[in-house]
Amino acid sequence: MDVLISGAGIAGPALAYWLRHHGFTPTVVERAPQLRTGGGPVDLRGEALDVLDRMALLERVHALNPHIGQAARADDDGTLPAVVLAADLQILRGDLIALLYEVTRQEAEYVFGDSITALEQGASGVRVTFERGRPRRFALAVGADGLHSCTRSLVFGPHQRFVRHLGIYTATFSLPNHLCLPDTGQLHSMPGKAADIFSVRDNTGAYAALHFACGPLAYDRDDTEQHKRIVAERFAGEGGQVARLLEEMSRAEGFFFDANDQVEMDRWSSGRVVLLGDAGYCAAPTSGRGASQALIGAYILAGELAVASGEHTSAFAAYEREMRGFVAEHQQTGREGADRFFMGTPIQEGLGMADADAPGVACGQIVRLKDYAPSFAAT
Repeated sequence: MDVLISGAGIAGPALAYWLRHHGFTPTVVERAPQLRTGGGPVDLRGEALDVLDRMALLERVHALNPHIGQAARADDDGTLPAVVLAADLQILRGDLIALLYEVTRQEAEYVFGDSITALEQGASGVRVTFERGRPRRFALAVGADGLHSCTRSLVFGPHQRFVRHLGIYTATFSLPNHLCLPDTGQLHSMPGKAADIFSVRDNTGAYAALHFACGPLAYDRDDTEQHKRIVAERFAGEGGQVARLLEEMSRAEGFFFDANDQVEMDRWSSGRVVLLGDAGYCAAPTSGRGASQALIGAYILAGELAVASGEHTSAFAAYEREMRGFVAEHQQTGREGADRFFMGTPIQEGLGMADADAPGVACGQIVRLKDYAPSFAAT
């Protein structure tokens, strides 16, 4: 059974791994011309570590831990408790993506520099039209293409229908460790703004993040120089280390900029198309759960397809049942994190955010990983 996966971030390659494990044939299409290996640390928690262990990758991820440690708050010389910043395990986003690609590139077909433009569903499969490549037919299609999912827009409707803005924008980039930070970092807080810098890779480099409170902005998602101008304007006039960070940002290559948004949907599948990770249920970076959700969701989706011997209707329904409460809890964590992100700055005011305690949000949910035995003979 051929399965198309849109997106080669964390969710897509993780799903490719588990689909191949269960005997499916995955193809991953990625809009970027090459693997996206930038980005700062991501948190891995709870059952996500179990998934990595089942992939025989946990030790390798531990070896790539950047060991960020504690961070001093630069404006009051205090040190934040480690619990504020620490996850069960951390890894640079690019390192995790590169690792997942390494263990799947021989088992899955990867197509870079292309994207889906149309999906036509029929009784026996999905005919997929690509921006550059020839049309192809797959049994199933999976949108693992992130917050701005093209798959979601094509099948479920426009971006604005499902995305909730949490009132924060974040820019991240790597830079030289000019502060000589020894396994630690600095946090700079300003009204409605914050700047973080942490040492990574055994103090040989550093990673910075600039955050600011703002309602929805209109900008070209592919224009990196425009993104840098937006951030520079927001932090204009700030001195000290923030001014130095802006200088480094202007020439940074591994730069990323986006909103802290959530994706809320009543269903994650339509016919033979299903959404995975941020494409279907982004909890926002303020939750610290995005990478964990991607790994766990990939494991469960592939496993339920295996249990159902590829019968997608029951498999997709089971996948949603397993994940719904878990996702709702993480999304509530993301909203609460956004609310207190600037240490009391009322970023929610006037931004149209819903109440974090809205009815129907499940609390204290965990996902219990099943053991999914392969149902097809792997080739």
